[in-house]
Amino acid sequence: MALEQTIDELAKRAKLAAADLMALSTKTKNDVLTTVADLLARQREHLKVENDKDLAAGVEKGLSPAMLDRLRLSDAVIDSMITGLLELCALPDPIGKIENFVKRPNGLQVGRMRVPLGVIAMIYESRPNVTVDAAALCVKTGNAVILRGGSEAIHSNLALATLLQQALTQHNIDRSAVQVIPVTDRLAITHLLTLEEDIDLVIPRGGEGLIRFVAANSRIPVLKHYKGVCHLYIDKDADLDKAIPLVLNSKIHRPGVCNALEGLLIHSDIAETFLPRVVKELTANGVELRGCAQSVRIAAGIQAAAEEDWGTEFLDLILCVKVVQGFSEAKQYIQTYGSRHTESIVTENYSTAQRFIAEIDASAVMVNASTRFNDGGQLGLGAEIGISTTKLHAYGPMGLEELTTRKFVVFGQGQVRE
Repeated sequence: MALEQTIDELAKRAKLAAADLMALSTKTKNDVLTTVADLLARQREHLKVENDKDLAAGVEKGLSPAMLDRLRLSDAVIDSMITGLLELCALPDPIGKIENFVKRPNGLQVGRMRVPLGVIAMIYESRPNVTVDAAALCVKTGNAVILRGGSEAIHSNLALATLLQQALTQHNIDRSAVQVIPVTDRLAITHLLTLEEDIDLVIPRGGEGLIRFVAANSRIPVLKHYKGVCHLYIDKDADLDKAIPLVLNSKIHRPGVCNALEGLLIHSDIAETFLPRVVKELTANGVELRGCAQSVRIAAGIQAAAEEDWGTEFLDLILCVKVVQGFSEAKQYIQTYGSRHTESIVTENYSTAQRFIAEIDASAVMVNASTRFNDGGQLGLGAEIGISTTKLHAYGPMGLEELTTRKFVVFGQGQVRE
């Protein structure tokens, strides 16, 4: 009961703080972010000391080297957070912007104004830099935020929360606008997800297990993506010299992220020519290939795929390969095994490219580009709080505008409805 009361009070404080945040000027919000950047630079060594506690506990728990690397607050990571904060200050503030202004026949002027969502709960794993990134995006958009990072990063996240709240206090803003849940008990998440009266949106960010747990237990709307099963379709009219580096970049640049390539589809008309070339390059870079019977026959170095391989998010140097008879079969495969994250086509045929854009359902569809570009920074948002593969109310990377909604604004001169 004591834990539930703690979470209740934390959520109510966030709701009160959100009401105050709505009135902040862009300058004040940017001043807060600049102060956070300054505190990160000045408190660097203290942050490392707290982070070392998490790293030591991680080693003791047997976390993998990759997980420990994600957990580490190195100088490069701290510098990246500082740069990100300053870049966010330079981005336009969407709050208060009135769009689609029209004059109605009765003389009423009607528009739609960008406003904050209110209170956002962010539940995430491992990377402590997400604490600063998410808090900064929420402050810039006038949202209060409740942050619940992974238990493996508790000391780092609480240290970062102290800096964030210090910056808010320096500018006479309610420190409850940014709060980190101070306990690692999973019951805290379970109870938080029931507080629909105080929290407006939940954004989980992490593995599929975490996201499914949040979606199954939340009474609050959830923006989510379960996994990133991304495909690259090499059309019969593709420039094959262009296709090779696109496949390599999509798969090996960072294989453990959600916009990495998991399935390679190749038109049968060019499979005999293209497959041996691309297999040679992929295997030279340590990629294990699992393919359909036709691909196994065409190119040495591909092992027969098991049924469970199709549609798997490997997050590793493993790639499924399938030869398809054309666009229609590629589309059907993507509909069956894709995750509505990122889909790309390599083609020089304008009509085929336009069909791909119109008919493939994903948060980002690309023509002659690496799947790795589905990222808020790369797509011009400046920053992102996550990627949504649901459609209400955001689809794809979530930047500043995706952390807002719109309300109607009506100006009259005494009109009454007849």
